Amino acid sequence: MTYYSATVVVAQPASQRNISLGYLRAFLTLLVVLHHSLLAYMQFGPQRQPAMDASLLWTAFPIVDSQHWSGADLVVGFNDTFFMSLMFLISGVFVWPSLQRKGGRAFVRDRLLRLGLPFLVAAMLLAPLAFFPTWLASPTHAGSFWQQWLGLGVWPAGPAWFLWVLLAFGMIAALMSLVMPTWGTVLGNIATRLGERPVLFFMLLLLISAVVYLPMAAVFGSSRWVKFGPFFVQISRLPHYLVYFLVGVAIGAHGASGGLLTIDGRLARRWPLWVLLTIVMFAMSVLAAITIVGTLAHGGPSVGLVAISNLTYVLTCASASLALLALFTRFARRARKTMDSLNANAYGIYLLHYIGVIWMQYALLQTHLPTIAKIVLVWAGAVGLSWGITAMLRRVPAVSRIL
Repeated sequence: MTYYSATVVVAQPASQRNISLGYLRAFLTLLVVLHHSLLAYMQFGPQRQPAMDASLLWTAFPIVDSQHWSGADLVVGFNDTFFMSLMFLISGVFVWPSLQRKGGRAFVRDRLLRLGLPFLVAAMLLAPLAFFPTWLASPTHAGSFWQQWLGLGVWPAGPAWFLWVLLAFGMIAALMSLVMPTWGTVLGNIATRLGERPVLFFMLLLLISAVVYLPMAAVFGSSRWVKFGPFFVQISRLPHYLVYFLVGVAIGAHGASGGLLTIDGRLARRWPLWVLLTIVMFAMSVLAAITIVGTLAHGGPSVGLVAISNLTYVLTCASASLALLALFTRFARRARKTMDSLNANAYGIYLLHYIGVIWMQYALLQTHLPTIAKIVLVWAGAVGLSWGITAMLRRVPAVSRIL
């Protein structure tokens, strides 16, 4: 069996695996595919297919269908508040043991192989293949696909942005180990003590993430992407993601099955409270968004209203992250064959799914199926296709070292 940590596959015996974290990461990968599958059908997204031009709106909405479903907006909005932050947290859990086991030089070399190389392949090859249907559906053409692509001035990498940011965070962790060799142990000691008091853990996470996110969102806006070549990142969230990554490092410093993630610990036992808190926080987030939309015809939202909306992002992110950690710690205890396969192939699914999503959305543009049916076909098709291709690729020993 295999277990991919920090979106990197690491072979481990079943007895040594943290099943709950592995299955949670696999679940988050399915959410990523669902998220991208829904973008073409959002009620409040673009109403017409954006042109493949330098505005880059098409990178967020590669295909826009004439059919819409309001539920897509809720699911996309909820996912956007937490799932990448939680991916960074989980990715950080295995960093300190890996650093201690391999040493800084081998750790960096391994990261370059398992994150840097896939990022280059995804950006250079997979992204153009994925975005080609966007050019086909574009209402205007200023030349061939490659003429327009090379004329953008940047090189959109799609979901692979996560890999280069995670690689950068790993480099930061390795550098910190040179400066302060025990930094992970220190964070781990703090996390272990806080793990017995999940409410205090939540409040501290909330405070730190608010301190780093709110000023960034106020200065740069909550949705601005900064890009250079293939390196894209939502700039206001970058320090927020780093906080979640370091929290993951702290949680995993003394083992991924103790402290906050103890099977019968306080967090796991009180999962209903965390789920309820998440619902309340997300409802506040939706209310803030609706209020902001209502102000657009009257000069736009005030600074205070925008700040409240940004705060609801931080609140929902922290509560949803702990709710899912609680749920999977509590209930994902036994190995399941299908989930083991999904977990083993999740990295490849993340890398490959975007091709299937966009091509299937394009193929369904002229069909008159119910919108829900289109969404299910796109999501299930992209998952199945990328899952199957990854499973085949991983039969090649050189590829299995990476995927």
